[in-house]
Amino acid sequence: MTLHNVEQARFNMIEQQIRPWDVADSAVLELLAVVKREDFVPSSYKAIAFADMAIPLPGQQVMLAPRQQARLLQDAAVQATDKVLEIGTGSGFTTALLAKQAQRVISLEIHPELADLARANLQRAGIHNAEVRCADGAQGAAADAPFDVILLGGSVSEVPPALLQQLKVGGRLVAIVGQEPIMHATVITRTSDSNFQSTEKWDDNAPRLQNFAQASSFRF
Repeated sequence: MTLHNVEQARFNMIEQQIRPWDVADSAVLELLAVVKREDFVPSSYKAIAFADMAIPLPGQQVMLAPRQQARLLQDAAVQATDKVLEIGTGSGFTTALLAKQAQRVISLEIHPELADLARANLQRAGIHNAEVRCADGAQGAAADAPFDVILLGGSVSEVPPALLQQLKVGGRLVAIVGQEPIMHATVITRTSDSNFQSTEKWDDNAPRLQNFAQASSFRF
């Protein structure tokens, strides 16, 4: 693809996939225009870097479709002073988007190959305020808590209470929650030490994050 074709494809991704999917946050749309998604896509899939689809990654993992990444980022409403925990780094693209908005990002990736890939991608992109750790994200990062934002880069059948305890009061967790065929993108805000408010934002499916428990009787 020529440079012109790449920029046209990026423009089309934003205007034809992302904006029509109720992503109206100008900061998010501007980020998608400047953070080069194609640099976070494996070389064999660069031709479909801007397609409305999940892209295969090493370890039988996937990079979420652009509209999903954009919508999750919009729901997270990251501020410049925020400390963010991301679970499921993948290729590092969402990590890069978060890092452009936040003060600091800690991203947990269970697959060593993907953690290495994401670190290399972020370094090439000049992102210096995001740390990728090879770790089981289901446990969170309690030693670094509390967080302003926790973002899950895949779906879970329910959000573990232990993760919610790693939020600051006023902090929010963003995740795609539920069972197929319909899962719900959900924002859970910690309103006090012991209270949480849960809001379902939109419906879509996403691959499961590893090692998260299946739904139990716990409810908000």
